[in-house]
Amino acid sequence: MLETGALAPHFTLLGIDGKEYSLPNDAGEKPTLLVFFKTTCGTCDTAFPYINRLRQTYPEGWQLWAIAQDAPREASQYARKQGMQYPVLIDAPDYAVSRLYDPAATPSLFLNNASGRTLFATHGFAKEDMNELAALIAQLVGAKPAIIAPENDGKPAFKPG
Repeated sequence: MLETGALAPHFTLLGIDGKEYSLPNDAGEKPTLLVFFKTTCGTCDTAFPYINRLRQTYPEGWQLWAIAQDAPREASQYARKQGMQYPVLIDAPDYAVSRLYDPAATPSLFLNNASGRTLFATHGFAKEDMNELAALIAQLVGAKPAIIAPENDGKPAFKPG
């Protein structure tokens, strides 16, 4: 798994919207959160409502790209079901980007700063990690930190990937 402090590998992938996305070129010199997922991943189902909340809480100043390890049709259906309002990129069938980042499980999240260094990496789901990620994004975009994964919201605090 790509470690904190490492330079984020460059890549180009096609999104389900038909556009090409290239890191670092299309990141716009903004922090970028990459979320590797599979449509059959139960832990991803738990994590995406919180990931969506990150995007809603901090709508500007950073990029969020979901990277599907699935075919475009399945990824598109899953994105609609999960309410993803950000680019969903396809890394199947050869998994070239997954091989570069080496996610330990799905979901795996990598937050890269505007210079392309990995500031934060995690896999599976943990509310503690989601709140730490929210605080880091808030700091990067100059916003007030928010708790996006409250303790008593009826969801588990941890779920392995």
